[in-house]
Amino acid sequence: MSFEYPAEKRHVLIDFGSTGLPDGVPKNQLDLIANNIAERTRDQRLAVVATHRHKDHISGFTTKKQRPSSGKTIADLKPELVLQPWTENPDLAVDAKGPLPPGSSLAAHHASSLVAMQQAAGAILSEVKRVRYLQPSVRQELSFMGENNLANLEAVENLMTMSAAREYAKAGDKTALEDLLPGVQIDILGPPSIEQAETITKQRSRDQHEFWHLMARAAASLGPTKVNKVAPLFPGYTVEKVGAQFPIDARWLVSQARRLRSDQMLRLVRILDNVLNNTSLILLFRSGSKSLLFPGDAQIENWSYALSQADVREKLKKVDLYKVGHHGSLNATPKSLWNLFDQKSDEDGPNRLQTLMSTMAHKHGNEERRTEVPRQTLVQALDRQTAFFTTQSLKENELFHETSLDLS
Repeated sequence: MSFEYPAEKRHVLIDFGSTGLPDGVPKNQLDLIANNIAERTRDQRLAVVATHRHKDHISGFTTKKQRPSSGKTIADLKPELVLQPWTENPDLAVDAKGPLPPGSSLAAHHASSLVAMQQAAGAILSEVKRVRYLQPSVRQELSFMGENNLANLEAVENLMTMSAAREYAKAGDKTALEDLLPGVQIDILGPPSIEQAETITKQRSRDQHEFWHLMARAAASLGPTKVNKVAPLFPGYTVEKVGAQFPIDARWLVSQARRLRSDQMLRLVRILDNVLNNTSLILLFRSGSKSLLFPGDAQIENWSYALSQADVREKLKKVDLYKVGHHGSLNATPKSLWNLFDQKSDEDGPNRLQTLMSTMAHKHGNEERRTEVPRQTLVQALDRQTAFFTTQSLKENELFHETSLDLS
């Protein structure tokens, strides 16, 4: 996103990543995009926002050691600030080792839990690659979600070092990004801290420590492992295969155990996916008469805190440009948010709400379960009531869609 001032342009790069490319798109697409960003911003002031850690939002920041890479290209631009959610603060993760000591913050415990959960994603992805019994649709979903939830360490490390100034923000914080963009007010609407979030407080009131404790135990819940193999549940009663077949009296049990194992892995990666999505920064840029909303992959649990505040709801009514949350998934554009947008209209016009969606069909979710991404009912509403653009409309050789707003 570029802001044009009388004598210069200043830029903010909000997320940069992918987990897949459509047919016909070059495999080095992220490198091509990084080069284009460099051409547009070189020797000009730039800040980077990484809304959360999912691979499809930060893989473009990955470095390949000394080789040219999209991450090195962005780092060489020397961004003046990197803004991330409070859950990415490395000091929290270091301080959060071991059991929660009396008096330590829940924030530290939450960050530690995220690290443990990403270890679970790695274990699941390893198992998916190893076993053969998974149905194709289950394998596809587990592979995507497992890979997307890995820690993406090279990108994370690059984000930690590419700028001398780093901020880890929660809802309500002020940001130095406003200093880079004179005349622009920036509201950080999410993620809330655990102490701020009413929804999480309710979880704690039901079981104050167990909620996040379960998250931290995600890796352990996959069962004991040895050399990447799951250890037998009853070591004293193991039965060997006869050739390639299990004994006939064990086949029904094996079939049921495999089905349960698939369900268990799916539940774990979905929990992890939702938790990481809800660490997303939600940023509202306001300048002149215009408002631009960038919510990352925030879902209803993250949105609930912002939407519970009357002054925030008033600001959201005036949004002119909305970056569609979580690639158009069913739970990232809450109806209570959508209904606030005053600029929606069935009629075309200069003040009609603009919506931008980066997505790729058949990558996530299932049409039969009505969880496909992008969710078609949302796409229909976006297409009918907004000036809607989706990356699915980009041609093979196009890197971006350009849109503009007069902020005067």
